[in-house]
Amino acid sequence: MKKRWNIKEQADSQTVESLSGSLGIHPRLSNLLAQRGISTFDEAKAFFRPSLTNLHDPFLMKDMDKAVDRILKAVENNENIMVYGDYDVDGTTAVSLTYTFLKNFHKKLEFYIPDRYKEGYGVSYQGIDTAAEHDARLIIALDCGIKAVEKIEYATKKGIDFIICDHHRPGEKLPDAVAVLDPKREDCNYPFKELSGAGVGFKLMQALATKLDIDHSKVYSCLDLVAISIAADIVPIVDENRILAYYGLKSINSKPSPGIFSILTAAGFQKNEGRKKGGHFFNREITINDLVFAVGPRINAAGRIKEATHSVKLLISKNEPYADKLGQEINELNTTRRDLDKQITEEAIDIIRQNEQLQKKKTTVVYRSTWHKGVIGIVASRLMENYYKPTIVLTESEGLLTGSARSIKDFDVYDALDSCSHLLEHFGGHMYAAGLALKPENLEPFMDALETYAQKHITDEMLVPEIEIDEELYLSDISAKFYRILKQFAPFGPGNMTPLFMSRNLIDTGFAKLVGKNGNQNHLKFEAVHQNHTGNPLGAIGFNMGEYYDRIKAGSPFSVCYHVEENEWQGNTSLQLRVKDIALEV
Repeated sequence: MKKRWNIKEQADSQTVESLSGSLGIHPRLSNLLAQRGISTFDEAKAFFRPSLTNLHDPFLMKDMDKAVDRILKAVENNENIMVYGDYDVDGTTAVSLTYTFLKNFHKKLEFYIPDRYKEGYGVSYQGIDTAAEHDARLIIALDCGIKAVEKIEYATKKGIDFIICDHHRPGEKLPDAVAVLDPKREDCNYPFKELSGAGVGFKLMQALATKLDIDHSKVYSCLDLVAISIAADIVPIVDENRILAYYGLKSINSKPSPGIFSILTAAGFQKNEGRKKGGHFFNREITINDLVFAVGPRINAAGRIKEATHSVKLLISKNEPYADKLGQEINELNTTRRDLDKQITEEAIDIIRQNEQLQKKKTTVVYRSTWHKGVIGIVASRLMENYYKPTIVLTESEGLLTGSARSIKDFDVYDALDSCSHLLEHFGGHMYAAGLALKPENLEPFMDALETYAQKHITDEMLVPEIEIDEELYLSDISAKFYRILKQFAPFGPGNMTPLFMSRNLIDTGFAKLVGKNGNQNHLKFEAVHQNHTGNPLGAIGFNMGEYYDRIKAGSPFSVCYHVEENEWQGNTSLQLRVKDIALEV
């Protein structure tokens, strides 16, 4: 698929020069800092050395005092409390951290995760009824509830109070709960708006620790769960999220909980048996990418294929043999999930290939009643990557068509669904990911309305994937010191993506070859040097870029955009370019 390269505007030269002087680093690195809004030595220090002391006061969040007071009342009166959360990674990690922390001082506690297929997303009547049966007077809802106006009214009639901890966009009316914690409330002055659902739960626990004068290390010990939620829910890793993710990763790398250890070992990570003091627990450092691609899918698999309560049991477990057993079971569920995902993706691609009219549209909506509800969100992501259009995948459940939406850069799929809300039973989500349900008879009108909205809001250029390049480098700029400082920009993610560089006028030194496993030799390895042969050559790898082999092997000049990474081979470590795209020069 053709991509457009967009080089970011370079930062103010005076700011770059000032940072280089005060920090003693390469101007290219100073430019990266300035692009991220960092202009002073103190701001750079806070960026490179995140500190828990820079977390915002949780009581700045609207209704935080009410939430804390209601929990303390429940503790004082020895009430049953239900910790309720969504069935995805953000919801299950939020429930796990809240349940774990509350257990420190309150024993009459249980958790509840709604069944994806019987109850659907968010707060359910069945969950409220279960709370009533167990005589729970308080429900703490995590990663859901911001639109549950009728459900909260139902609970109130049953004598059950609600505290909502959500991070999704509110509707026109807020639920009449005891407290509604959501930084996206228009009347909430909390300084950071992009917390994950587990992040909001963490702020509530942080407030409780402050009020009860509990050592904050108790709540900080749950930051591994917050880091997983940040990674899996793809929230910006800036401001407070950067601090939370940094310390959460630190915890996972130094002393993972039994549950997280079992997930990572099931995913193939090995314990570092020769670890010295301060060394990593695993044979390599666990990163945000590992949480996104190895941990998140496995936690999700339980809710997609069986029951999400399995994930919570795993994440709160202190018993290593039990955690290991659950981890293996969840890994097997993830294998089942992968098989379903592959099958449904292939079927969806066939539908698109056979429908020329659909191919011409600016949106993709595909439906089949037999598709497994648990994996259609993943399928939507894969189709969007394949065709690069806003994509909705639908299946049938309880008489409704339910599905997941994924979107392209700069197109707000939540707003698009909102424009079609008269045709939907319900919907919710974010700018780039959402869920929805509609009656079967509304499918065609919905598809037409969505396409009409897209035609007005999507330009042809937006349908060409963009590669956003941070800056242009000479290969001679890349040194061991350069990379050592570059690594300190982590943790990477939205708002602080892994820096992407570009270099022009390169040629191969004659090293170019195709590599790959199982007969699939479509990965391009080469050694790049500037045409004038200045600087040392650097090794490079481009996955699934075999189409460029003949031209590069023949000595054609090219430009390349890439990440810089370390490559370990036979005990030797060297820097290499992880190629994202190649442009052959005419």
